[in-house]
Amino acid sequence: MIQIYTGNGKGKTTAALGLALRAVGHGLKVIMIQFMKGKVNYGELESVKRLPNFKIEQYGRPDFVNPKNP
Repeated sequence: MIQIYTGNGKGKTTAALGLALRAVGHGLKVIMIQFMKGKVNYGELESVKRLPNFKIEQYGRPDFVNPKNP
């Protein structure tokens, strides 16, 4: 299954993590790919890195999107 979360505002990471954790809980393997736009140190992401069937790949950098010149 592939899920894509995009858009302005909050909730994309939370939605993705919720579905991913549910899948891991059912014994499935999960890879979560993020294209970072800013903050990179989410506590939730540090927690799931410890799960054996959950892999996170992060791309981008803190200044990936310049709000003054998107």
